Amino acid sequence: MATTTATTRGTNGAVQVRGSDHPRFDEILTPEALDFVRQLDGAFAGRRAELLQARRARQHQISAGREELDFLPETRGVREHKSWRVAEPAPGLTDRRCEMTGPASRKLTVNALNSGARVWMADLEDATAPTWFNVIDGQLNLFDAIRGQIDFTDENGKEYAVRGQTPTIVMRPRGWHLCEKHLSVDGRPLPASLVDFGLYFFHNAQELIERGAGPYFYLPKLESHLEARLWNDVFILAQDLLGIPQGTIRATVLIETVSAAFEMEEILYELRDHSSGLNAGRWDYIFSYIRTFAQRGPEFVLPERAEVTMTTPFMRAYTELLVKTCHKRGAHAIGGMAAFVPDRTDEAAAAAALEKIRADKEREAEDGFDGSWVAHPALVPACTEVFDQVLGENPDQRSRQRPEVEVTASDLLTGVPDPTVTESGVRTNIAVSLRYLAAWTAGTGAVAIDNLMEDAATVEISRGQLWQWIRNRTPLDDLRVVTRQLVADLIEEEAGRLTAEGGPEVAEPLARAREVLEYVALGEYLPGFFTNYAYVRYLIDKPMTGPLDKEDLRMSERVPGAGQSEDAA
Repeated sequence: MATTTATTRGTNGAVQVRGSDHPRFDEILTPEALDFVRQLDGAFAGRRAELLQARRARQHQISAGREELDFLPETRGVREHKSWRVAEPAPGLTDRRCEMTGPASRKLTVNALNSGARVWMADLEDATAPTWFNVIDGQLNLFDAIRGQIDFTDENGKEYAVRGQTPTIVMRPRGWHLCEKHLSVDGRPLPASLVDFGLYFFHNAQELIERGAGPYFYLPKLESHLEARLWNDVFILAQDLLGIPQGTIRATVLIETVSAAFEMEEILYELRDHSSGLNAGRWDYIFSYIRTFAQRGPEFVLPERAEVTMTTPFMRAYTELLVKTCHKRGAHAIGGMAAFVPDRTDEAAAAAALEKIRADKEREAEDGFDGSWVAHPALVPACTEVFDQVLGENPDQRSRQRPEVEVTASDLLTGVPDPTVTESGVRTNIAVSLRYLAAWTAGTGAVAIDNLMEDAATVEISRGQLWQWIRNRTPLDDLRVVTRQLVADLIEEEAGRLTAEGGPEVAEPLARAREVLEYVALGEYLPGFFTNYAYVRYLIDKPMTGPLDKEDLRMSERVPGAGQSEDAA
């Protein structure tokens, strides 16, 4: 396809659009919008690069046993100060008892808007494979949804239209660690987070305000309060550039990294004028625990994914601390994902799964959460009903202070004694990763696998466990140990089985999936995220070929004045 020629110039160079052109993309990639993104990049790309370098340096220290995670002594004053609170809930975010999540493809946007949820988290991050088309198409769909002009007709002629009251839209941009290779300044890819945020804010902030809501965001993958401070400064500049009143932006931070769990109060403080609370990002949190301590020995090895639940002690400690922290500062605490996808062909299994989901949401509501997430419209009534029973006519439970909760650093770090790992569990991690990656490298980021709506966290947990089990020579229940050769052999077997079951058309996608899985699970070092590698290898318009090193994945950090690190990506 023809390449777009839209560029804009300023003191920070020109924004070049390297992605292929598609219908209506020029409505998003206007010179004015690109100039707005350029200004954000010029102001903050250097700090982003420095913070990412600090992430890697800290991880290197933790992996080597030279640093232990703990509550920060230098921010004790923030935690002990009794009077500060975050801003009161913004219009459209006063009642969040059920939030629907999902990618912003056109069909799923319509379904989400018709779901009956109070909030829709439009996910441009883990539930979206960031092809150039998906990135800009998602922006177009949100542009139309906000203006009430979205509809859809599928390949079978079925028409989808928005009817009735719709949820408040909250957009999740990509994390600080990702880049957008199709937009560059002076040959340097732009930070994906600033692209997603900037395009959405530029086109929709004023429209959202005029319609009685505002530009609201979920912030993923934060690892420190300094990264929250960076977001807050982005918000201040963005509002200033467009003449939007300060404090109009609101952001809910996903606490999905172990290091962020030790800085929840500080994160709320940094964003206090723009904060709308914290969310318990449970799947990514499990992955973060694995990744953070993958090299620290057998005591940090977790059992198979299905055995790590929200009642596992370190998970329980983290969620209870989150509720207490939020309510202490007047913020909303939002619960984790219910990822079940109902199977209409098996009513008994669907009913059993719904009961488990109901029990999960009942635990969250009783713990003091103000709302929770679901990944399918069929789960909205159950989640809403559970929180209705606890909340009644109240919009939230922020008045519940939870003084009885006392969480120590040890509580947040204690693993699972004698974790159970089986060959079946290893095979499950491999098979789920292969199935998901086959879809992701083909451009689909939300995938139903075994009646669960999976996103990128699926692969992160699975491949992280494989790497950690290999590293620690974790014993299986049959007394064999997990080795690189054992996992490689099982990958070959599972890829062969899935290819035989799926036929010739799945051979190429599974070959891509296998290549990514072997890179991120069998290498000498554990990559921070699979997405950085798989993105430049398979999703960009001109994929990078041949051997890739860490610096090939960090080109967006090559900002004048920002140093580079030799630590693991």
